[in-house]
Amino acid sequence: MSQSILITGGAGFIGSNFVHFWAAAHPEWSITNLDKLTYAGNPENLVGMADHPGYRFVKGDICDPAVVAPLIEGADVVVNFAAETHVDRSIKDAGEFILTDVYGTYVLLEAFRRSSRGRLFVQISTDEVYGSVAEGSSVETDPIAPTNPYSASKSGADRLAYSYFATHDVPVIVTRASNNYGPRQYPEKIIPLFVTNAIDDRPLPLYGDGQQVRDWLHVDDHCRAIDLLIERGTPGEVYNIGGGAEVRNRELTENILELLDKPKSLIERVEDRPGHDRRYSLSTSKLETLGWSPATRFEVGLEQTVRWYVDHREWWERIKTKSQEYRRFHEEQYGADSASTG
Repeated sequence: MSQSILITGGAGFIGSNFVHFWAAAHPEWSITNLDKLTYAGNPENLVGMADHPGYRFVKGDICDPAVVAPLIEGADVVVNFAAETHVDRSIKDAGEFILTDVYGTYVLLEAFRRSSRGRLFVQISTDEVYGSVAEGSSVETDPIAPTNPYSASKSGADRLAYSYFATHDVPVIVTRASNNYGPRQYPEKIIPLFVTNAIDDRPLPLYGDGQQVRDWLHVDDHCRAIDLLIERGTPGEVYNIGGGAEVRNRELTENILELLDKPKSLIERVEDRPGHDRRYSLSTSKLETLGWSPATRFEVGLEQTVRWYVDHREWWERIKTKSQEYRRFHEEQYGADSASTG
């Protein structure tokens, strides 16, 4: 019997990159991609996958047991990327975050617990569960202290997954990654939003004083880490995945403008986000003992990412001009000038 992996949320940013990565690294595996195709799920992210002989896409909701159960029954490994992820959206309306991130994870775990085939469940969490870190770096045994509805929902799923290991002996690994960047990221997150706005000479809405610090991880390095943990990780453990590239938001913004040869006058200071965490920082020593380290230097990865958006204007312009969901949210959040290309 060939080995099979179920990837949930595989039409989104990180999920789609992982689908492509896994297909190239493990061509002998069958891949099932379950995605609801909400506003951030994009079939264009999966161009080329139809040619993979073991690949199939299923449109469906992780909150639906009738959809989930048969897919998990056929999978050796489950990697759960499916989630609502944007902090600003969670502040406006937390309901979908609780439903998808927590209840959806419960549905997956219950089906996995009852399955006869599954050997590993990987729950994708985030460094934001630790809350703001004034000094030093978070280690996996630190208390979690989420400060917004998004990170709280991810914390709930994170600990729910562990509870299935502790209570039911379900083989679960939890990963906590820092901010991802790279190609195919929905243009409401800071890097693709600022790059695409700058290309069109539109304002870059920078929160507060711009001194918030984030650790940046290239999505390819994230995929490599998950692959390694599927092979060598220990069930019941949490693993931090960080890029080792702590950058202030203001510096990031200026770097993007410099790469595009655009003026700093495009930076528009906007009122800070409520409860905005000042700094995230991860210690990745635990993962490094398994043989992983980030391979992409941030300066190189950022330049490559900017170039991808320059070269794929049709990909993001279609979202920014055609998606009513995108336009509605961004006009409410930042105003019409920074929301779209026209």
